Amino acid sequence: MIHVFEGGAYLLNGTEVIADNQDAPAILKSKLGDQVPTKEEAAKETIAYGILKDHNTSGNMEKLKIKFDKLTSHDITFVGIIQTARASGLEKFPIPYVLTNCHNSLCAVGGTINEDDHMFGLTCAKKYGGVYVPPHQAVIHQYAREMLAAGGKMILGSDSHTRYGALGTMAMGEGGPELVKQLLSQTYDINMPGVVGVYLTGKPIPGVGPQDVALAIIGEVFANGYVNNKVMEFVGPGVENLSADFRIGIDVMTTETTCLSSIWKTDNEIKDWYDIHGRSEDYKELNPGSVAYYDGMITIDLSTIRPMIAMPFHPSNTYTIEELNANLMDILDDCEKKALVSLDGQVEFTLKDKVRNGKLYVEQGIIAGCAGGGFENICDAADILKGASIGPDEFTLSVYPASTPIFMELVKNGKAAALMETGAIIKTAFCGPCFGAGDTPCHNGLSIRHSTRNFPNREGSKLQNGQIASVALMDARSIAATAANKGYLTAATDVDANFSHPKYFFDKTIYENRVFDSKGVADPSVEIKFGPNIKDWPAMPALPENMVLKVVSEIHDPVTTTDELIPSGETSSYRSNPLGLAEFALSRKDPAYVGRAKEVQKAEKAIEAGQCPLDVLPELKPVMEKIQTLYPEAGKGNLGIGSTIFAVKPGDGSAREQAASCQKVLGGWANIANEYATKRYRSNLINWGMLPFIIDKGELPFTNGDYLFLPDVRKAVEEKASEFEAYVVKEDGLHKITLKMGEITDDEREIILKGCLINFNRIEK
Repeated sequence: MIHVFEGGAYLLNGTEVIADNQDAPAILKSKLGDQVPTKEEAAKETIAYGILKDHNTSGNMEKLKIKFDKLTSHDITFVGIIQTARASGLEKFPIPYVLTNCHNSLCAVGGTINEDDHMFGLTCAKKYGGVYVPPHQAVIHQYAREMLAAGGKMILGSDSHTRYGALGTMAMGEGGPELVKQLLSQTYDINMPGVVGVYLTGKPIPGVGPQDVALAIIGEVFANGYVNNKVMEFVGPGVENLSADFRIGIDVMTTETTCLSSIWKTDNEIKDWYDIHGRSEDYKELNPGSVAYYDGMITIDLSTIRPMIAMPFHPSNTYTIEELNANLMDILDDCEKKALVSLDGQVEFTLKDKVRNGKLYVEQGIIAGCAGGGFENICDAADILKGASIGPDEFTLSVYPASTPIFMELVKNGKAAALMETGAIIKTAFCGPCFGAGDTPCHNGLSIRHSTRNFPNREGSKLQNGQIASVALMDARSIAATAANKGYLTAATDVDANFSHPKYFFDKTIYENRVFDSKGVADPSVEIKFGPNIKDWPAMPALPENMVLKVVSEIHDPVTTTDELIPSGETSSYRSNPLGLAEFALSRKDPAYVGRAKEVQKAEKAIEAGQCPLDVLPELKPVMEKIQTLYPEAGKGNLGIGSTIFAVKPGDGSAREQAASCQKVLGGWANIANEYATKRYRSNLINWGMLPFIIDKGELPFTNGDYLFLPDVRKAVEEKASEFEAYVVKEDGLHKITLKMGEITDDEREIILKGCLINFNRIEK
């Protein structure tokens, strides 16, 4: 079904894969004669290399400084981004910046604060020359596909699922500060990423959809990190057997592999897509060169893919639906054991009670958002459900078209009515089901969703209140088949459906009538509207000469998601209030974290006020006495006091910068990890002035509640140290340890030294 190469591979003429092994030189010579390029030359023939080269401003393709063509954000992130940019001297958006409102668009929690943020966004679009998409018009990524994507271009978004590779656009999802840099005409600085080829052959069988292919890929490559922080490049003859919508559905889910970005070869199918959307000029044919080298290769025979399911609580926890049904109790037992780790045993969790007459019963189906809400997904679901009923029992089905133009076409072609006739509910474009702000199941409920993630509590339940529900990810077609079977899990390949494949007609009239587009013209006279929940970032001190850190949380899960660092759902209504949102930090994983961090922060605030920190935090006295036995000058105007957390592998999932900034505003100075799950989380730490430390795997030399002392930490950063001397303060004295820090750029080093990106830019200006 899927084969993952151990090493790199050559691609010849887009149709032949040759593994980079001991036989490769002879094979290449037999096919190319004396025209065999070097590996380095062939690596420049990937589509990804060409696009990165066109956007690199450094002149050095090993050390990239990227300037993007366009930016996009939604209403959980754009307030913080613009507030950061304003504090850094923003005068005008230098490139097109689209502000969508698809996350906190219900305005159902927290009084006026959601709509206040929308008005903030509208007035900022007017003042600084941006684009404002009102609530319910489109989810962020569908609007970007319909109106922003263009062949060979690059888009940066403050949402992790910023992926438009199927349309020939290399897009990346990053934390807000990286967008701030672009707004300030700075660059996105990374080493040249590896490029992994995804070579497709064959054609999907009827009933198999894009989510099935995506989940199959995620299941193969997530755990081993095969594509981590690399670009996935989709090539091969199987690409032309996929519609544009099908490609888009696979592409958006590449985020869950932890890759950096994605890009696809383009053809007439994509040209037709641009033609339909009235943007023919934005199409560009993209293909790898005649001999291209990839750092890794994944080959997939699409005809072998079968309907898939990702069981709770991660998109990589994958099985075929056939496999699940055949081994139901064993797999459910395994899921329950994994849940003990994910949920820390805080609540009782079972899936075995969903088994009725030997079949798995689910209470809810959702087809929604940037992954599920596409035109073809919904039309195929309607065809499967034709003449059926979802029934009057527990099972419910909700469908969210990804944009109003899609919704309008579903109304015109009758598919919306056909779905409603079955008992399904059609709703407006909204990302809520994906991050816990809509359609929360009942306690102990199981929801099947064509959406992007199924992390713990991401569906909206509150672990801290004793609630638990769970999500399994599936394709819209199998969700519809399950709905037709009134909630009993069913693969779409097990039903007899006549797929009508209606043609899509895009009508942008609604956008012309409702979307504010400044056309890049700023109006400085516009006054920004601030609601009472919109607060400025608090002042943040520069990195001190020496540092005392208290470990205030210790997480030993194999992977820690950003949702566990700062919950999504209704807590994100406070995203425009840094201190208010920080109250929710780690609340699902370690409810005592905030209190511990605040207690330590009192000492730092005392120092800033010229007072003695020992007066407000007496437990520091014996700590300082031990430190001063070796470093007698420590604490004499040269000391910072803060907190840190340890996690094995933090930062999987969302790009939300608040996963780091909430720690920072609570006095956090560092994270310590065995490794970081994503580049974007590590970047968020750096941009908020936090040290991204690494410690070797094995038994930890410290525990929750211990104090660490880092002598001359500022000097070490200034001198570009990769290893930092540190001490664990124990009752019997100081125990030396080594903390490491991977490569950082000169600008990133200055950001850490100055305390955060705001300070870096404010001082630079």
